[in-house]
Amino acid sequence: MSQSEDESRPTPDRLLHTGAEHPVDPEDMVRASGREPTPELIEKARKALEEEGPAAVERLLP
Repeated sequence: MSQSEDESRPTPDRLLHTGAEHPVDPEDMVRASGREPTPELIEKARKALEEEGPAAVERLLP
């Protein structure tokens, strides 16, 4: 499977969690956005979590 095909597929549920069990980390946030974690996306998510706290995830998830 090519990378573009892989990126167009949704993240499997088994890789996601609600955050109720433990705090959401940057990789979780990237996956919640439907993307595969890359160093750049993880860093962007880390900054968003630092600045916005849980609200950063809440705007991604209904």
